[in-house]
Amino acid sequence: MRDKREPVQVKCPKCKRTQIVYIPQEEIPKCPDCRIQMNIEELLDEGKSY
Repeated sequence: MRDKREPVQVKCPKCKRTQIVYIPQEEIPKCPDCRIQMNIEELLDEGKSY
């Protein structure tokens, strides 16, 4: 069962700055440095194993 809030990592395509936001509670932000829309880089719904 999934929560309604999904953590995702977003990344600026220009400067590669990353940020974690929760959708759909938050909108995907614009990069504070470049002022362009950030893209979803990765869904953070499960832990990683190396």
